[in-house]
Amino acid sequence: MSDQPSPASSWTVAEYLDRLASDLPAPGGGSAAALVGALSAALGSMVCNFTVGREKFAAVDEDMRDILAHLEAHRAALTDLVQSDMTAYEGVKSAYRLAKDDPSRPSAIQAAVRASALVPLAVLDHAASIARLLKPLASFGNPNLISDVGVAAILADAAAASAHINVEVNLALLDDEVFVDQTAAACVALRSEVTELCAAAVSATLSAIHGSR
Repeated sequence: MSDQPSPASSWTVAEYLDRLASDLPAPGGGSAAALVGALSAALGSMVCNFTVGREKFAAVDEDMRDILAHLEAHRAALTDLVQSDMTAYEGVKSAYRLAKDDPSRPSAIQAAVRASALVPLAVLDHAASIARLLKPLASFGNPNLISDVGVAAILADAAAASAHINVEVNLALLDDEVFVDQTAAACVALRSEVTELCAAAVSATLSAIHGSR
């Protein structure tokens, strides 16, 4: 298996999983976090697509179309971040490969690690945005897909938690204390918000399922 693969967007699911399971350093956890976030957005979009344009749900059609547009934007961005995480890792690896007596090495490493931290931070931000859109789907989306809303919420929470870990592992290598403190605080706030929102969406999902019995 080559360590210079084609872009992740061209891989099959099986190819991605094979690479993830291999002894190649990338894709890794950060890339997987982005993919899980994209799966969450895709499931949310599916719920919207089974709701919009149907007479039964005409009263919420405009709102569902708006949610769908936002979810599709997040899905596209997260799909790109699957590759971005791998690219960022290559940048870190290249910086560490500089000669130890190269005076530019320390700053190159710091710049590469900082860039690497920003990728999972973006994943976390997108996961939070997705989570904000899911509870309305549990309330107003096509009830035949209610379980998909719950799964989307669980995946959004998993993406956020995974991304948070990947931000932290990069922050631990940085010297810029202001950036580290601000970024860590932003992560904690977003992570807390996602946990609360996803728990609410799952609760609404289960209530709807139990109410239909």
